[in-house]
Amino acid sequence: MHEANSAPEVSYYDYIIVGGGTAGCPLAATLSQNSTVLLLERGGSPYGNPNITNLEAFGEALSDLSPSSPSQRFISEDGVINARARVLGGGSCLNAGFYTRAAPLYVDDAGWDGLLVNESYRWVEKKVAFEPPMRLWQSAVRNGLLEAGVTPYNGFTYDHLIGTKVGGTIFDVEGHRHTAADLLEYANPNGLTVLLHASVHKIMFRINGKEKPTAQGVVFRDASGIKHRSMLGPVGPIISCIDSFLLSRLLCQCITLNNHIFGMLNYRMSKQSGCKAIVLRPPQLATVIRDQYSAILMSNFLNPNLQIGQLSTVPPKERTPDALAKAIDAMQQLEPEAFIGGFILEKIIGPISTGNLLLRSKNPNDNPSVTFNYFKEPQDLQRCIDGFKIIENVVESKSFSEFKYDFLSLPFLLNLTVNAPVNLLPKHANASTSLEQFCKDTVMTIWHYHGGCQVGRVVDPDYKVLGVDALRVIDGSTFNYSPGTNPQATVMMLGRYMGVRILKERLEGQ
Repeated sequence: MHEANSAPEVSYYDYIIVGGGTAGCPLAATLSQNSTVLLLERGGSPYGNPNITNLEAFGEALSDLSPSSPSQRFISEDGVINARARVLGGGSCLNAGFYTRAAPLYVDDAGWDGLLVNESYRWVEKKVAFEPPMRLWQSAVRNGLLEAGVTPYNGFTYDHLIGTKVGGTIFDVEGHRHTAADLLEYANPNGLTVLLHASVHKIMFRINGKEKPTAQGVVFRDASGIKHRSMLGPVGPIISCIDSFLLSRLLCQCITLNNHIFGMLNYRMSKQSGCKAIVLRPPQLATVIRDQYSAILMSNFLNPNLQIGQLSTVPPKERTPDALAKAIDAMQQLEPEAFIGGFILEKIIGPISTGNLLLRSKNPNDNPSVTFNYFKEPQDLQRCIDGFKIIENVVESKSFSEFKYDFLSLPFLLNLTVNAPVNLLPKHANASTSLEQFCKDTVMTIWHYHGGCQVGRVVDPDYKVLGVDALRVIDGSTFNYSPGTNPQATVMMLGRYMGVRILKERLEGQ
């Protein structure tokens, strides 16, 4: 890894990958085996940052609003707080670590080769996936789900199955995170160049008469703002593995995407436990999201450093770095028992509701205007309500009885959650008695937004951008709906999968 300011003014590679995220890292590692590859990442390294590495610090990277933070906060027009990764390894450096594969039906619908998909998942899992420990809280929620009729029990598995299961995690037994950046250990060091703090501003095209424009290089700036050019050799294309927000600027188009919807229930425990299209003119995207049954996601952080939930007491508009630092300092003075608790987070499958993304500027560092239209479609809202009815049964189950005060009613617990400033939406007096209003008032993101560069609308089934040559998009923005309970396993798999496919195509072409 090198800083971008050490790069020459002009360089040449077989493949240029824009974005060293969850898909970009495995893709770069794969292509480097017999090609020269340049991997450009706008952020820094995840290594040596305890806020990324340690489970106990989960949430602190998301709370860091500094310019050098590995996450870049944005707030959707809906009033929901969200984040974009800005670090080598992408969202795998920031998330809660859940690891689960896509369902076989999803693989079939995507037209992927099932054998290569499974081989690619295993390639990823050797480096980053682990079986999590089942502590008291997790066991109580698991058994409560079974009491509530969420069956069958599938035990520990990476597979996406109906019922109750224990999924995988990218945190090892020591509580250390293993990100997509770890997949670069597979790379051929002589074939791969990784540049950090390299912000891509342009894709350069060559136009020959009536032929389709062909991508021939990129222009990027280093941390000092100095421009560099990287050009393609005769072999490969430019491959974008960045989020839809940056890609939309590079392609100069306005796109749509959608976001997974979250309802949140929080407990304090009684016991420990504006751009013109220059080259590309695809149609405005209208995305319909569909998915299979998705399990309820349980999260528990029984550590003395539980700032992720407690920081919600700082109103969003007041979450300046100074305010957050003061809040963290105040929390560190509290007894550990104040942080013993857990969260039950309900993820709405799909969703069906769609939104849109509009650029505010051509600066890749600026956040665009994003609207997700949460619960616009009635079926999404009904799914949230149905999910909370199951959560009610879990909370009232015998298995969960050790984790709540008998004298606290469910409406009281709902009211506690509603009053936590988890978003910028107005609150309603009936939210603790109406599950419909509760879902609307406590909606959060789980960062699974997708759909900005869908297959069939912006890219073809081989992820080649329509209307041009030598340019692909390989990341979660190509999904029509999100795979599994959490997409990160499939995004990492897709990077490896397409790397193998591209190398095979190259060999066959020779």
